[in-house]
Amino acid sequence: MDRRTVALALAGSLASALTMIAVSAPAHAAGTEKCYGIALKGQNDCAAGSHDCAGMSKVDFDKASFKEVPKGTCKTIKGSLKPGKA
Repeated sequence: MDRRTVALALAGSLASALTMIAVSAPAHAAGTEKCYGIALKGQNDCAAGSHDCAGMSKVDFDKASFKEVPKGTCKTIKGSLKPGKA
């Protein structure tokens, strides 16, 4: 392989990686907040602990998983603005 081919392959790999990061990053909508401990099994928006993707919580009301809710509503539905231990 010549240098140009290697450079193009490297540039393509980098572009693909950056695209995947941009696509998979959760969009935190304006006017919403993360509310922990309210998501039902498999219905979380994203999380911490044993999983890091939407829809992967294994139990209802996982304190490490959150749902996006309108600002000011988390406390009224008995959620937490801070993650707890799974």
